[in-house]
Amino acid sequence: MCKICSIFAPDMRKSILLFVLCAFAFAQAETIYLRTGERVEGTILFQNEEVVIIRTLEGQRFQYPRADVELVATDEEPRESVEPMDVVPQEQEIKVTKKASILLELAGGAAINDKEMGGAFSVDLLVGSHHIGERHVFIGGGVGYHGLFIGSGKYNFLPIQAAFRMPLIEHKHAPVFGLSIGYGIALSKTYTGGLYTSMDLGYRYQINPKTAVAVLIYTHFQQASVEVAETVEEQTYMNKKGCNLITPGLKLALYF
Repeated sequence: MCKICSIFAPDMRKSILLFVLCAFAFAQAETIYLRTGERVEGTILFQNEEVVIIRTLEGQRFQYPRADVELVATDEEPRESVEPMDVVPQEQEIKVTKKASILLELAGGAAINDKEMGGAFSVDLLVGSHHIGERHVFIGGGVGYHGLFIGSGKYNFLPIQAAFRMPLIEHKHAPVFGLSIGYGIALSKTYTGGLYTSMDLGYRYQINPKTAVAVLIYTHFQQASVEVAETVEEQTYMNKKGCNLITPGLKLALYF
């Protein structure tokens, strides 16, 4: 080794060692303060808007979600003087409010008049609002087709109705109550229609903010005037007689 190198070599080694020690000291001067109150000291290896990775003084490596970190400080800075890190806000639940919704109801069951009993089916298509405020309440109106088979008679009605459907609790799975009122138009000249009402009670499952399905028991009430044959002094006359048609059964409802 030359004389010059032998003279400066010890000083160079000291300088390099001093530089490494200083760099190491500065690297260890970072502290993470967590929102739980815990404090972790070490070297920040990586950080972005989602995660912070630190190596502790003991050489262990930890990873924390950015939202769990309150702030990062150095030993030279008092904790109060360091502003908190930007925290990525948690996304709030998106609540969809629709201006219009369609309710399709399919039903089937028994049909009863004053004297006889038979079967019935119905289809109702309603349009209205499915969201009133923060609740999944349906208010609307529409039209349906109801067919009743009682004895040898067949009765078809076209009910024009206003409808109300409300969950008893605001939950994904909830009991639901329904009420409809309107006028049933007779689709035959042999009988006439009248007041129509319906009451439903069942269970609804909210598939998503836009769609729900419900299974219900129902009772439809339809007023009508039916032609009946009356014999007076061996003469037969056809007269219209008022009767009440009641149809209890099961209903499947789809909101979309």
